[in-house]
Amino acid sequence: MARIGIIIVILGIIISIGAAMYMYTQYQTNFIIGKSGEAVTVGPVEYIVTFDGTHEGNKERIPENTFVKIKIIAKNISNEDTRISGGQFYIVDEKQQKHRAVYGKFSADDLLDHILEPNKPVMFTTQFDIPYDEQNQYSVTIRPTKIQSTTDTAVICITNC
Repeated sequence: MARIGIIIVILGIIISIGAAMYMYTQYQTNFIIGKSGEAVTVGPVEYIVTFDGTHEGNKERIPENTFVKIKIIAKNISNEDTRISGGQFYIVDEKQQKHRAVYGKFSADDLLDHILEPNKPVMFTTQFDIPYDEQNQYSVTIRPTKIQSTTDTAVICITNC
């Protein structure tokens, strides 16, 4: 009788380890690496991100350091509308520090929040307030929205790749 109990306990442990490994592999982040100008797909959206220069802000918003501007072309490749927002984008410097996008009306193309219709590419810009150095390498990280429910995350090198 004790042997059957031990076998049941061991089988329970093996089954729980197997279930944990399955869940871990299902929800592990899938990093997609790309370069500036290349198309990368995160969930149902195909992105093309390029470096669009630096600027010193406008009368309403002046940066602490320098605004680094990126151009984003986004295309919804699914059959349903999906959301895109500036909060999905981070710039990462050489010290691996993440910086969030800065919002303001710098141009008519500024990305705040937008609903993408299927198969209609749109172009946006967004900027980051960072201590910019032309010699350093910078990359943009794109994370999916909660609605897109994917584990994909893109990392796109935009300068000095």
